[in-house]
Amino acid sequence: MKAIVQEAYGSTDDVLELREIDKPVVKDDDVMLRVHAVALHAGDALMLRGVPYLMRPAIGLLKPKNRVPGTDVAGHVEAVGKNVKQFQPGDEVFGTCSGACAEFACAREDKFVIKPANLTFDQASAITTSAATALHGLRDAGKIETGQKVLIIGASGGVGTFAVQIAKSYDTEVTGMCSTRNVDMVRSIGADHVIDYTQEDFTKSDERYDLIIDIAGNRSLSQLRNTLEPKGTLVLLGGKGGPWLNGLGRSILGHVSSPFFSQSTRFFISFPNNEDLVVLKEFVESGKVTPVIDRTYPLSETPEALAYVEEGHTQGKTVITV
Repeated sequence: MKAIVQEAYGSTDDVLELREIDKPVVKDDDVMLRVHAVALHAGDALMLRGVPYLMRPAIGLLKPKNRVPGTDVAGHVEAVGKNVKQFQPGDEVFGTCSGACAEFACAREDKFVIKPANLTFDQASAITTSAATALHGLRDAGKIETGQKVLIIGASGGVGTFAVQIAKSYDTEVTGMCSTRNVDMVRSIGADHVIDYTQEDFTKSDERYDLIIDIAGNRSLSQLRNTLEPKGTLVLLGGKGGPWLNGLGRSILGHVSSPFFSQSTRFFISFPNNEDLVVLKEFVESGKVTPVIDRTYPLSETPEALAYVEEGHTQGKTVITV
């Protein structure tokens, strides 16, 4: 089968290659997927370079343990192991697996759910990591409640576009922050108010929020806390830093300093799970959430797609079509 292979850490131009490799072996509890679409996210770009270094023991010290990149996938079931009960060949599914940037990929059956009938494969692949991260940030870390005023910083990206829509599903007043070119799109997916950060500094406004989801990570903790209500919650999802911790350093600092303030500052590491994939599927089928697709690339242009994701200016999701 054709697959994108990575044998070392480095840049998109240097370490990714389209090759013919063996198809994965279907184990007793596995589902083999014929891949139709793979959605990329910021984590894929970080894995490409092996950062943060703190993660190297888990992902591979000197080279990646998983030679084929990509995790968020949609396709139809090609084969199942003897213990699989939920799926049969031909089923259309979405979910997560290792080695998604290939014609075939395998994972345990609990990594997949049936694809919403109202979505294309491209749209379905876009759900898993980004939508789950938005859900975990709002529901679990942020403890979102009906009637709150919520600010999404970085509302136009992969996680942000889901966060705006999921926050609205909780009957909150949502403000999204983005650049000029994305203002109309963020408003179109349900934001009640949109701040163009190139024209307005929200930290100098008198507006205060009950919950802030910071995906962009380019404002100081003090600026963000000054924009919160006295008992508000700040959830840190993104940020940049050195190669050892990357954005984790800022998140840890916010969490450690939280007890010294009236507001709560929280961070978390999100892992998609079957239960939440079902929740997200229900959001989609009810019309409350629709994935936003920015660009699509063929499998052979995965390096170009990852380079685009690395730039950090995507409008929604970037998808590989297989």
